[in-house]
Amino acid sequence: VRSLWIRGLGAPMANPNEHAEGMMGEHAEKEYADFEARVKRTIYIDHLSPVVTRQVIRAALSQCAHVVSVEFVENYTIPYDIPAAALVELDDESQARSAVDLMRDFPFIIGGMPRPVRASLARPEMFPDRPSPPGSKMEFLWLKQGDPEYDGMSKLKSLAKRQEAENMALIKNILEEEKELAAQQQIMLDANYYKYDLLENIVQNGTVKNLAGHYRVNLFDG
Repeated sequence: VRSLWIRGLGAPMANPNEHAEGMMGEHAEKEYADFEARVKRTIYIDHLSPVVTRQVIRAALSQCAHVVSVEFVENYTIPYDIPAAALVELDDESQARSAVDLMRDFPFIIGGMPRPVRASLARPEMFPDRPSPPGSKMEFLWLKQGDPEYDGMSKLKSLAKRQEAENMALIKNILEEEKELAAQQQIMLDANYYKYDLLENIVQNGTVKNLAGHYRVNLFDG
């Protein structure tokens, strides 16, 4: 039995005689600094409806921030179409903090209906395209039974399997809540449509004018 182990190593010894390596190091540092700045002005929005689009998110956030980009974070590890998450980059860090505060205090309106979304400031590990920190590298090796690190790796695999089972149970619960919320929102939409349709009908068939005449109310007053 073999397992793949990924080990993070520290910064390698610098070699001042390697000019090309130094140039690459400077480029890596600038790239990572730019990435850290992008993280600070990005927010993470979770529990979005699967039908939400980038345009909908831009419109919903337009009252408090200017959206630079929207990247959806898909979960390919489960066979369910669950509410999605998104990384939303804004103009600056202050806008990101304001947007998170706004969504904590007020419902997130999508398509005219409130959604129970969760918002937080983004973290580096949320980005699938994140660069490696300058001076670091990863080492891959296969472990077999009897290796010093094999027992620890086996425990991690068992823990991952248990967490996967717990995650699947949580997702099923989320899907049930999503179904119930959709049913409640549909009832609200149907009730609002019925009221507006009723008002339109009594205006068109003259009922409003008849009532106004009976109660001597001037419809055009004020």
